[in-house]
Amino acid sequence: MHELGLVTHVVRAVEEIAEENQLSKVASVTLEIGEVSGIVPNYLTDAWVYFRKRTDIMQQADLIIEMLPAVTFCESCEQTYPTVEHGKICPHCGSNTTYLLTGNEFIIKEIEAC
Repeated sequence: MHELGLVTHVVRAVEEIAEENQLSKVASVTLEIGEVSGIVPNYLTDAWVYFRKRTDIMQQADLIIEMLPAVTFCESCEQTYPTVEHGKICPHCGSNTTYLLTGNEFIIKEIEAC
């Protein structure tokens, strides 16, 4: 369960940002997570509930998760398509010279202070 390590990293990063900006409390943290990132949102939320309680500044902070769709680009026909639905093979031309454009992200998008 690598979600525990990810939450630890996010909490530390948010604490540093809060200190730099002289925030006394954090109301919420918004994360963007790619559809094929391998991160299980429910595990992430469970770890969040545990770790936020270990810091004064984030005791009541909500975790907001925004899922980003996985999109693949085909180098042969230069079109994009939904990765999860079609995998590595382009549904437009049948080529396998493709690569992931989006969907593997893990980004702290927003920190809301209260």
